[in-house]
Amino acid sequence: MSDAVARLTRVKSSLSLPEARRIALSAQGLAKPRPAQAGTRQLAAALSRMATLQIDSVNVFARSHYMPLFSRVGAYDPAALDRLLFARRAPYVEYWAHVAAFIPATDWGLFRFRMDEMRAKYGSAQDGWFGQHRETVDWVRAELAARGPLRPAQIEHDARRGARGPWWDWDVVKRALEYLWLFGEVAIAGRRGFERRYGLAEHVLPADALNIRVERADAIRELVRRAARAYGVATAADLADYWRLTDRKAVMAAIGELTDSGELHPVTVDGWTAAGRPAKAWLHDSAALPRRIDAAAILTPFDPVVWFRDRAERLFDFAYRIEIYTPAHKRRFGYYSLPVLVDDDLVGRVDLKADRAASTLLVQSAWWEHGRPTHAAARLADELRTAAAWQGLGSISVSRWGDAVDDLARALPEAGRHEAGPAEPVALAAEEPAG
Repeated sequence: MSDAVARLTRVKSSLSLPEARRIALSAQGLAKPRPAQAGTRQLAAALSRMATLQIDSVNVFARSHYMPLFSRVGAYDPAALDRLLFARRAPYVEYWAHVAAFIPATDWGLFRFRMDEMRAKYGSAQDGWFGQHRETVDWVRAELAARGPLRPAQIEHDARRGARGPWWDWDVVKRALEYLWLFGEVAIAGRRGFERRYGLAEHVLPADALNIRVERADAIRELVRRAARAYGVATAADLADYWRLTDRKAVMAAIGELTDSGELHPVTVDGWTAAGRPAKAWLHDSAALPRRIDAAAILTPFDPVVWFRDRAERLFDFAYRIEIYTPAHKRRFGYYSLPVLVDDDLVGRVDLKADRAASTLLVQSAWWEHGRPTHAAARLADELRTAAAWQGLGSISVSRWGDAVDDLARALPEAGRHEAGPAEPVALAAEEPAG
């Protein structure tokens, strides 16, 4: 048992909310100073702490999977992360972990139970899409076997040249590939831009990873263990959401086994309730409780710190939703507002856009949360300077929408000002195909 947990469990079985926040942020690697230089080793360490890295195609400021690493290690060369994620025989691979996400290639076998469940759900019924398109699926599978990893457009293009029939369109080919990926027959062999290249799993994954099969109960227990370590302190709902585990009975069985083994420790957290009573929570044996956290970071909506909105509200009193699909005139905070961490709390949110033609980082809106510290504007200003430099942008401009913009503009005397508001549609940066 770690010294930090030993002290906590010996003295009390409940945590204050600030203690829970510091434990959670420490578990996510946000409690220690950023390295002077961030290379492959630092990126791999941050990835290991999170255990998975969610993927999202929105590219207004930076693609979401680049952001959690920036939040933890500061400015780094995105090409170094690309080599970890996308190189041939890369140590990471994509799968439906916490939705579409990167996982270590060696963890492929941990998700065999999910692959089996996906096949049972989508691939077994003769009258379902997969059953009705078996000829298409067989042809796509044969193309990958014969030609190696391909983009959907390559298969669709060659199919049309061969005049194989009206069913050969991009949507059908892409859907076949997606099902085969969910079933574990196909793996992602990298991307061109943001467009996936699909290959047969045996052509993409090392044999030792491909041949591992973990029994369902063992896999769920291991995933719950990793979620508990990544969160530090968590409820059962938190632990289940980390990997989108829907079998509550299996999750609770895993928690029970990990508690019996001494790896998890039951605690309560002030303010965490269920049905009017203190909610059950668990502390991982590796959890650390820093005396204080001196941090500043801009988080993506898909960072593990905030991706489960219920947890973000419990930990930080931070009600969060992204407003991409909200009509522009009804947006409260902006198209793609990003949570702002200062010290051990979420103190605000900023809606950022990279105007690459003008080499300018646009702060489209900025808002404070209650209880922000007096130095919040200065810390956020420094983080925006770092973010602009990381993205190769030469200047910053702050809009006039939001209760934090004037504070921010004063902390950024070099920045310009521009008009932006809830009625102004915020254009999405040019996208390659999302899949």
